[in-house]
This record gives sequence, structure tokens and C-alpha cells, in this order.
Amino acid sequence: MRFKSTRGRGGIVENIFIDDVTMTDIATDAITFNMYYGGKSVAEMLADGDNPDNSTKMPVTEETPIFRHIDIRNVVCNGAGRAMEFNGLPEMPIEDITLENVQIIAKKDAVFTNYKDVKKKNVNIVVK
Repeated sequence: MRFKSTRGRGGIVENIFIDDVTMTDIATDAITFNMYYGGKSVAEMLADGDNPDNSTKMPVTEETPIFRHIDIRNVVCNGAGRAMEFNGLPEMPIEDITLENVQIIAKKDAVFTNYKDVKKKNVNIVVK
């Protein structure tokens, strides 16, 4: 599951409900919220060593993307490069995300940056 945008694109992604998803052998992240998307796939970004500056706060304008009010339930992923990545903007964190009954087996754990109000209930990540 990939939600991606970047500064300058603007727009609001909200009120999304995802339920009952099964994934197998995902090369990169099982669940991604990336507000630094630059046109490369996650695998390409990792291979190139791209590391966006996610500490510089910019002014909020109509060009600032917003991800909020997203509910993800009953997800199973058997094999992923990384369980999850939440990479919001300092000026516009990823907000109000519910993760419930999520089971992920991955090579790497979840990474959360610039987020607020992420609710987790029965979330189990196994790192192998």
C-alpha cells in the first residue's frame, strides 16, 4: 500500500478505509506514507542512498500535501523488505492513522517520522 506525494503537489488525501488485504513477497515496504516522493521507487531511493531532509520545516501553503484520517484494518503481509514507513513533513505530519489487526513479516521493522495520532491495535511485526 503506497500513499505518496511531495511538497509542491498540494492536495488532501483523507477519509480512506482499507480492510482485508493480504500481501506476499513485497520487495520494499508493506505500507508506505511518503511525503518526499521524488519519482523514484522506494527500492531505487534505497539503492541510491537518497535520504530526504525531513527536519526542515517549510511554510504551509496550498501546495502542501495532506494525508489524514486513514483507517487500515485486517492486513496480513508475509514477506516485505520493511514493514512500514511513515515519512511526513515537519510542517504537515501524517495524521490520524488507525492500524488494527495488522500482521507483517519483514526483513526490517517499521520507521515513523513526522506523524501524529497513529493508533495501533493488535499490530504485530516480526523481523526476520
